[in-house]
Amino acid sequence: MISQPSIETEYLFALCNSGSEKALKLEAESQALGWRQSYQRRGFVTFKADAPFSIDSLDVALGTSRRLCLSLGKSTTREAAIERIDATQAASQIHHARFHDRKMQSIQPDTPAQRPTIGQLIGTIVELGPTEFWAGIHRHAPFLSPDPAGDAGIAMPAESPSRAWLKLEEAARFFDLEFTANDIVVELGCAPGGVVLALLDRGASVIGVDPAKMADVVLASAIPLREAAPRDQAWFFHCRKPAALTSKRDLGQGVTWFMSDMNQSPEVVLKECTRFCKMAPSIRGVLITLKLTDLSQVAEKAQWFASLAALGFKTQRLQQLSVHHKEFALLALK
Repeated sequence: MISQPSIETEYLFALCNSGSEKALKLEAESQALGWRQSYQRRGFVTFKADAPFSIDSLDVALGTSRRLCLSLGKSTTREAAIERIDATQAASQIHHARFHDRKMQSIQPDTPAQRPTIGQLIGTIVELGPTEFWAGIHRHAPFLSPDPAGDAGIAMPAESPSRAWLKLEEAARFFDLEFTANDIVVELGCAPGGVVLALLDRGASVIGVDPAKMADVVLASAIPLREAAPRDQAWFFHCRKPAALTSKRDLGQGVTWFMSDMNQSPEVVLKECTRFCKMAPSIRGVLITLKLTDLSQVAEKAQWFASLAALGFKTQRLQQLSVHHKEFALLALK
């Protein structure tokens, strides 16, 4: 770990999706963190506690928080907020974010910044209004977005058949995931093919499970039989069945990832995840989009983690991405 100066503050702030503020507070309460809400704006919540916060206070996993920072206070100008960060003599990089167009968004630099290293301290300036600029600082860690406000600002290509492409790309950026030619991904609820297209472009092969029709841009890489999969290029096999009727034979050998974008409850999706992981024990990673009826369901995340731990997944992360509405990305790794 990088040697760091001691920084303590009375408050910390969290950046989240607009509309997730209540769920964020509920999630913090369910984890018995002892935090009390202090101030709130759309996409922005501050907390205080009985004892001062330190950098180590940020080492908590809150799925509704895209960025958690020690609060260095509020200023009326961006320049004054930057001075607050500079005064710590700790941050080697400063991120800029703002609440704009009803979203907490990153302000991307003209020149893309290098991905932070683990342990690096990064300052954040959050613009909430013409004269409201909050300064904060956080420590970069594994499975933490390298981008301002946890928003990569990725633009979906015109050829993508669905927004699921954005979900995959944002998750890969946020969690620093890599997919290679050695990966075979089984995806439930794959139609019309947004995730499949993103994975094919990354060089991974995909077994898509969905009775519905796929987009032509995806079918261009389709193979007629699972057994006919080539070894020298990424391919797509469409298993046109409901998830519950898919068999071990449909999957074949070598599946490394399980993914799902099914419009089902977390319980149903995790039940299918369990079944597929048992059919394909070579699966080493899970990435699921959990679609909730109410964001308060985030308080049930311990149950979701437990079901994955029972399958041998030692690392679990839940994260609401900038492109999500009532959704979360659930990542599990062996």
